[in-house]
Amino acid sequence: MSTATTPAAEGAVIGKDGLATLVDLLRARGFTVVGPTVRDGAIVLAELESADQLPYGWGVELEAGHYRLREREDGAAFAHAAGPQSWKTFLHPARVRQWRAERSDGQLVIEEDDTPPPRFAFLGVRPCDLRAIAVQDRVLTGGRHRDPVYQGRRSGAFLVAVECTEPGGTCFCASMGTGPAAGPGYDLALTELVEADGHRFWIRSGSPEGAEILAELPAGAASEAVCETARQAVASAADRMGRTMPDTDLHRLMAGTLDAPRWDDVASRCLTCGNCTMVCPTCYCTTTEDVTDLTGDHAERWRVWDVCFDLDFSHLHGGPVRTSARSRYRQWLTHKLGTWHDQFGSSGCVGCGRCIVWCPVAIDITEEAAALHDWANRPDGEP
Repeated sequence: MSTATTPAAEGAVIGKDGLATLVDLLRARGFTVVGPTVRDGAIVLAELESADQLPYGWGVELEAGHYRLREREDGAAFAHAAGPQSWKTFLHPARVRQWRAERSDGQLVIEEDDTPPPRFAFLGVRPCDLRAIAVQDRVLTGGRHRDPVYQGRRSGAFLVAVECTEPGGTCFCASMGTGPAAGPGYDLALTELVEADGHRFWIRSGSPEGAEILAELPAGAASEAVCETARQAVASAADRMGRTMPDTDLHRLMAGTLDAPRWDDVASRCLTCGNCTMVCPTCYCTTTEDVTDLTGDHAERWRVWDVCFDLDFSHLHGGPVRTSARSRYRQWLTHKLGTWHDQFGSSGCVGCGRCIVWCPVAIDITEEAAALHDWANRPDGEP
């Protein structure tokens, strides 16, 4: 797990063979390597046995409520934006068994699930997702009550970030300050360059373990020209974001627009399905499920993801507190952009755009924030 906050001076340059060696080295060190690969018509995150499984030559076409793979002629491995999964799937799993109980000879024996956590190496962590991991670190391990499941999986994780040089149509990390350049928290960082004279990666270390692995790769020196080309490619991506958030204090905006009529407008479209929370890399809410067999001799308790769009999410002894779609959507958005600051000192949104892509009715978080901003700044007396 990375502890340093600054990369090595100029790093090095590796080719596709170096990327293949990186995967092999990580696996040899006992890591379960997880990275992007093409499966079922999407670029998903899955265990990689070799770098050959990376999505070379594939990109994505993103819009509100729309996701499509598209072939690329340049053979790039990381020229795609965020897919339907995030690294939360591996660090904060959707289902975790907490304990199981067996009745034997009239005695009830309860056993906690003490299965050792996997030791992950994440290859291809986008800057927005790198920030999302930092946000979840604060939420799940930064307070008095720490999540042991997350902590166990996170403590041994090795992060290989990949800077963005081609943002998607729904990306807005630049306006959230989370990309497209990689911030602190990585062990290794890559910037992919596909040019007429070759396919290469500018690689830098951000931790002692990252430096050790970098030293074992078939790498060459990074010239100033290569470094500058990589920096310019990333800087150019910041100017080509498909979306942007309003340039305003979102925390204050959410607090000042609780009665805006826009909430009724979005509620008329929202299905309260919870897709946005399922794909969000920072949403963390869970509930518990108890299951048993027909004999009553075996029982288990599972922790599962929960969503604030569910009626039962706010259920108290008298019934649900937030009964309308309006109140549930408003809860999600004002928490994500507003009260998250009060709880954890940062925004809960990293600008990945997943909630826009995977909303079945194409609700756009940036569009809703812009509409609230326009309402808050309407001329005096205008409804």
